[in-house]
Amino acid sequence: MATQVKLFGFWCSPFSFRVEWALKLKGVDYDYIEEDIFNKSSTLLELNPVHKKVPVLVHDNKGISESFVILEYADETWEQNPLLPKDPYVRATARFWAKFAEEKLLYAACTAMCSKGETKEKAVKESIEALEKIEGEFKEKKHFEGESIGYLDLAVGWIAYWLPVWEEVGSMQIFNQEKFPAITAWIAKFLSHPVIKDNLPPTDKMHVYFEGRRDEMYNNYFKPKPEEN
Repeated sequence: MATQVKLFGFWCSPFSFRVEWALKLKGVDYDYIEEDIFNKSSTLLELNPVHKKVPVLVHDNKGISESFVILEYADETWEQNPLLPKDPYVRATARFWAKFAEEKLLYAACTAMCSKGETKEKAVKESIEALEKIEGEFKEKKHFEGESIGYLDLAVGWIAYWLPVWEEVGSMQIFNQEKFPAITAWIAKFLSHPVIKDNLPPTDKMHVYFEGRRDEMYNNYFKPKPEEN
């Protein structure tokens, strides 16, 4: 009997989608459970009692949390279509850039979408600076790890689809095709892959969702904390 695999996710979470993409690339059959992040199920809270967030992968009745951790778990568990390269240095480099994009670009871009004034200007500037560094890694490469989609492509896949929505919702410009030609070429190839293009949330619904959640997201996640005396 095949091992049952479940994925708890949210319909417009880039973190959930990077896991879905990985499972589909590897040909892993799984059941998808949509979570109401405003009324989280007791099962989700039990599986991820620390962060209480999606995505959560359940395999052999054991829950694995955090999307990057899940990607590596999936790569070690299902060897077909490897996501991470074999070379230790290249693997370490992939992890570095995944972490960099998450901490420096994603956080700044979300802050820019949700904020106003000087905070917004600073976040846009930081986002562009982070993209400039990532652009250097894309040059002369079809995908980060080679000819097929890999770990780092999945880690930064949100740039291709979520970032344009965030720019529109936040009335800002972070990405410029002329300034980032390597990333532009990668986006076209990434979004044209069958697994990616057939597994994306509708942009119109994303606009409505992020417009409605913008202020709440800023107050909960991106508003600067007052300095302690």
